[in-house]
Amino acid sequence: MNRRSTFTDQSVTYGAIGATLDPDLLRYPPAGFRPAEDAVKLGSGRERFDRAAEELMTWGIQKGAGFEVIDVSPGTGAQYTGIAYGPDGAPLADQPTPRVEQRFGPDGTPYVSAGMTATLKPRGRRGSRGRISVLVVYVVDDPGRVGFAYGTTGDGPESGEESFILEHRDDDSVWLTIRSAFEPRGGIRRLFAGSVRRRRRELTKRELRALHPAYV
Repeated sequence: MNRRSTFTDQSVTYGAIGATLDPDLLRYPPAGFRPAEDAVKLGSGRERFDRAAEELMTWGIQKGAGFEVIDVSPGTGAQYTGIAYGPDGAPLADQPTPRVEQRFGPDGTPYVSAGMTATLKPRGRRGSRGRISVLVVYVVDDPGRVGFAYGTTGDGPESGEESFILEHRDDDSVWLTIRSAFEPRGGIRRLFAGSVRRRRRELTKRELRALHPAYV
């Protein structure tokens, strides 16, 4: 069963919610946004996929990239069931109730769910400098394909969305793809856009290694 849970709360700091789902993101990004896509092979086999999926959905990439995940607020977790139609093709008056399914990792960490909010705090750093406040805007939970995306919600040098999608492909290989679309904040912070982009690329490299068996 294919499932995708989507949360489109306008508390994020950008308007192009779900931009990372667009297959043409790299060619036609939202105006003013800089898109990126990177992928890494994590290995092969169902066991490798299942283990990586468990790590991914319990913030394993963020933790492996050097963040503490704090101030986590539960999301809705609602899974959209689609519209049910009667024999005459008209939508039924009584529609199915959206399912809510909360899952947990072995240590009790709740799986990432749509609508969840969190703060990513650089490990070992005091104060608020470098912290990133995010809201999970969608979750993908398909056979052989899982992941999520979050968008920025707080003040910071850039605004936008990043997705982390794990795939178990037909050739039995397991791949992680990270897509993003960010724009620099306005005002004087635009003067530092080049430095922000360089830090973004460094972060993406750490994220790509976070689930890789060679680096764990």
